[in-house]
Amino acid sequence: MSMTGTIGTEGGSLHQRILSDISERIMSGAWAPGHRIPFEHELSAQYNCSRMTVNKALSQLAKAGLIERRRRSGSFVRRPQSQAAVLEIHDIRIEVEALGLAYRYERVARHERLSSAEDRALLELGAAEPVLALECRHFAGERPFAHEQRVINVAAVPEAADEEFFAIAPGPWLISRVPWSEAEHRIRAVAADRLIAAALDIAAGAPCLVVERRTWSAEHPVTHVRFTYAAESHALVARFTPSKG
Repeated sequence: MSMTGTIGTEGGSLHQRILSDISERIMSGAWAPGHRIPFEHELSAQYNCSRMTVNKALSQLAKAGLIERRRRSGSFVRRPQSQAAVLEIHDIRIEVEALGLAYRYERVARHERLSSAEDRALLELGAAEPVLALECRHFAGERPFAHEQRVINVAAVPEAADEEFFAIAPGPWLISRVPWSEAEHRIRAVAADRLIAAALDIAAGAPCLVVERRTWSAEHPVTHVRFTYAAESHALVARFTPSKG
């Protein structure tokens, strides 16, 4: 197994070269989760360096959460697991980049229509009004990270009707234009149906974590979004303090 560095190392340390080479293979998806990293003695021979140098690089990769070191078994690429705060509206790009992985966004579908009965229930609309329905995918490296299904109330955000959402995800676009005053999160576990399985490249029936969010600006409903994640790659975190009565 050859490992040719892709980052210039002239004047740099062998430790940094090993670190860069392995990181790039993980972040590019060339080494998928579960892939075994060459043993220390193999890397030492390939880079013509001491095992101490190799150990230093692998320890740093493990600390960053990119690999898992198992005693007597070796080192393996970890499946990225993100932690999202339950009570925050966060940017998925930041969540992915915090894992040390390259982020990519893809708009799958865009439809302008009058709200259906389901749309009106989700957005708490009283009558049929124009909405924009979006389906998107977010990637971490080469792997699908999250599937997004969103409905936007065009009456609350008229400029959304002119935005194609090819270059920017709807979440950060909305945050930059509409000051939200209230949000609601709903979290549940589901089994992947065919749509989700294909979107996330997982088996049908695999466990998934669904985070649904509604936001309002003043008293006007702005959007409802449903994010679906493979359960093994995502965790939700909430920090709170005792109530003072």
